[in-house]
Amino acid sequence: MSDDKKTETEQSLPQMEAPSFRLSFEDDEFLRRDELRAVRLQLELLKPDLILEEKQIYSTIVVFGSARVPRPEDAEEAFREAERIAASTPDEARRKRALRRAERIRERRRYYEEAQAFGRIVSEATQTNTRMDYVIATGGGPGIMEAANRGAADAGALSVGYNIALPSEQRPNPYITPDLSFQFHYFALRKMHLLMRAKALVIFPGGFGTLDELFETLTLIQTGKIHAMPVLLFGRDYWDRIVNFEAMVDEGVIDESDLDIITYVESAAEAWELIDAFYEERDAPPPLMQTWPI
Repeated sequence: MSDDKKTETEQSLPQMEAPSFRLSFEDDEFLRRDELRAVRLQLELLKPDLILEEKQIYSTIVVFGSARVPRPEDAEEAFREAERIAASTPDEARRKRALRRAERIRERRRYYEEAQAFGRIVSEATQTNTRMDYVIATGGGPGIMEAANRGAADAGALSVGYNIALPSEQRPNPYITPDLSFQFHYFALRKMHLLMRAKALVIFPGGFGTLDELFETLTLIQTGKIHAMPVLLFGRDYWDRIVNFEAMVDEGVIDESDLDIITYVESAAEAWELIDAFYEERDAPPPLMQTWPI
């Protein structure tokens, strides 16, 4: 049919092609405007919350830690490669530095193994077909996050991943339950979701991101914004080198009682025993949302 014979309702009018004619919720350009930031924040709050509710995820145990902790097999391979390079490097100082770094990386594989074991132990002990409680949740990336999700997968259990969109691509690790793999633009909303259903936090050695998440949680507990919960720091040797909490007490910037918020652990089994005992003593779990709406 020629254009001049099309009915008026079949014709594509200039008015219909204009951006203003698009439905608002289908107009990506409109939704990305600065003035729509509040709407985007609301959407990032609602989407994961609704999906988790539909999947009946009642509570989580959150695992933080470095994305740079290697898989055990990768750590061993990297060490062997460093040894090979060192053997062929005439610069003695450079050789020693390379070997020390490779040794430290190989030592950190223990954290991957313990995070994986923790994810498996918790999932085997808690998940049932009728109640999704104590579900392992991570930041969704590699390293420690991958290990914890992997442990849950080893147990045939669900686990959650809260990924963040970064300028350098960050892919979700392959062990997250696909229907529970989320992506965030805003760090603030991501951290909010990490804590909204959390019954405990297990924090492995990590860098800026891990410290950010740790101190946000400590602040919320210290100020009564959320209920007290187990906050377990894995690997005391690492944390004593990185953060001097006792010095903060000595300087008067925190109370000595604030040190009671954290507990140091060295194994996956120990971490789970502490969490389990914490809630057994209280008879009932805390409500879904904490003392104050965060």
